[in-house]
Amino acid sequence: MSKKEKKPRSDVLYFAWRNWKLRLGLSVVLFFVVLAVVGPRITRYEPWAYIGRPRQPPSAQHWMGTTIFGQDIFSQFVHGLYPVFLVGVLGGGLATFLGTLIGFVAGYRGGATDETLNTLTNIVLVIPTVAILLIIVAYVKLRSYFIQAVFIGLTAWPWTARAVRAQTMSLRSREFVDLARISGMSPLRIIATEIAPNMMSYLVMVLILQFGGAILTGTSLDFFGLGPVTGISLGMMMNLALSWGALPLGMWWWFVPPGLALALIVGALYITNVGLDEVFNPKLREK
Repeated sequence: MSKKEKKPRSDVLYFAWRNWKLRLGLSVVLFFVVLAVVGPRITRYEPWAYIGRPRQPPSAQHWMGTTIFGQDIFSQFVHGLYPVFLVGVLGGGLATFLGTLIGFVAGYRGGATDETLNTLTNIVLVIPTVAILLIIVAYVKLRSYFIQAVFIGLTAWPWTARAVRAQTMSLRSREFVDLARISGMSPLRIIATEIAPNMMSYLVMVLILQFGGAILTGTSLDFFGLGPVTGISLGMMMNLALSWGALPLGMWWWFVPPGLALALIVGALYITNVGLDEVFNPKLREK
């Protein structure tokens, strides 16, 4: 019987509920997720429709004002939240999956396999990710948020791989892993049933960090004008606001909402990660 380092589920849930950082972070993220789902259904206008007078500040009719062309900014805002979360989930999820898989294999197998995968990880790690993404996206004719997320995921996994590899190398020498190996378990099953469960809390935090990183990278591409040419996103909103002089014209309602939302989402993810660290680490738990 393996001696795994498991915490009782009720114990984890108890400290999770008591942790104000975790509650605050999840509440902010959940608010924007709900707004991304419900918002497009409650707004009366299409994102690109010319529906009112241009350059109107926030009012009862237009909650976030209008653009220089008379488009409703609230409609663009709620429609722009969906691509942000789509890129974050797909890009961050793919990066976490690749990094975890490579880290598990390299850390458990060791030897030539470890050296090969570690060399690949170091090569990708030193490549300037944003610059490569700018070059790739600039020459890709077919643009979509799905393709954008895939590119981000394929370039953001190295640091996860290195971290998971180090954790795996530490766990593979534990007694319960030796017992599983002696019992005849295959390496894949040992990783899946003996090593991975003991790293689950760490992997959840890695996923949250990758989620936030993918959001920032995707927003940067949209802000530089290299995102999808159809649809709307928060990064594209800031790009349009900058291109059409919202700042010198004093149209703060055009660029502040998307920028503030991105700051709140990424900040909430960071606070959530800190809260999870305090929940999973007994030394950091609040008394």
